[in-house]
Amino acid sequence: MGWLVFAFGVWAGGWWLNTWMARLPPTRLTSLAVPVLFGLTLIAIWEGVVRGLEISPVLLPAPSMIALRFAASTAILWEDFVQTVIKGALSGYVLGCGSAFLIAILVDRFDFLRRGLLPVGNFVAALPVIGMAPILVMWFGFDWQSKAAVVVVMVFFPVLVNTVQGLTSATAMQKDLMRTYAAGYWTTLLKLRLPAAMPFVFNGLKIASTLALIGAIVAEFFGSPIRGMGFRISTSVGQLALDLVWAEIVVAAVAGSAFYGAIALIERAVTFWHPSQHH
Repeated sequence: MGWLVFAFGVWAGGWWLNTWMARLPPTRLTSLAVPVLFGLTLIAIWEGVVRGLEISPVLLPAPSMIALRFAASTAILWEDFVQTVIKGALSGYVLGCGSAFLIAILVDRFDFLRRGLLPVGNFVAALPVIGMAPILVMWFGFDWQSKAAVVVVMVFFPVLVNTVQGLTSATAMQKDLMRTYAAGYWTTLLKLRLPAAMPFVFNGLKIASTLALIGAIVAEFFGSPIRGMGFRISTSVGQLALDLVWAEIVVAAVAGSAFYGAIALIERAVTFWHPSQHH
């Protein structure tokens, strides 16, 4: 009962404090403090409810238990992080996004590619990763190369479609102005159309950043060496080691958030002129 009272008190106090802070003038400190406080409140409520209702760790471990397992398994978590995030997700992300950007330039240059490739891209983008992953694992083997291949397929078409759309975002007046300066195709592309396309490109890159990590983890369910986040999650569930599963989920969440945040910071530096950055 004491833990349930604790959970209720944390909920009431967190609600009041978050409401009070949300009314403060928006600053960098308050914009950071509100979500951090909200997250800590949820963790404290989770701890109190699990302990108060005596929920089995097999069903839902308490945050304190997850933290202890995290601290005791840093070597395993780091090895899995390198295998899944660095080797699988990041390498596939770079290859997929880089090739998509180059193909988008060709699609913009040659109209028959726009008519032929983009419909195929929309079809492939709709394919579920759970259907593609086993095939690519059989093609490229059980190590990180097959996971990178899955990531390439997942991130390629979102970046391609967004980049092609961005290359058409320059207005007719802007294009006419470039023509009055006798600018050719490549000059117009580099000086006008690519800068105008950057918000669209970064939108695709941010979408792809979440897809990359999901694809790499899911691909490991269908074959992997004895390391990797997907491998560890699937085997730990079979062993009923749910605290290790949640520790892997924490690592994935932190890595995904950091990846997305890094791209958003680069976007802010590159597209500082865009109205979306003026807030």
